[in-house]
Amino acid sequence: MPAYFIVQNTVKDEAQYQKYVQAVVPFIASFGGRLVARRAKVEVLEGEHDQRPVVMFEFPNMEAIHAFWNSPDYVPIKKLREGIATMNIWAFPDA
Repeated sequence: MPAYFIVQNTVKDEAQYQKYVQAVVPFIASFGGRLVARRAKVEVLEGEHDQRPVVMFEFPNMEAIHAFWNSPDYVPIKKLREGIATMNIWAFPDA
């Protein structure tokens, strides 16, 4: 069952953040993840949203998301964004 990985962030250093993006997108692809929305503007139909754009990846399943997220090879990639981006990250299976 497909699963989704959503990222919403605030970036303090765009040039450094781009180094993270260039490393993480192909790494995510190695776990079967594919980019389905990049910096998408959220249209609020009801309720509230803080207006930050979102990035969304589709993975084959939740296990693939956990394999990516918990991979020891992700640790040095993740360090590329330390101190330069504040992130909200969610994962959920397709219903």
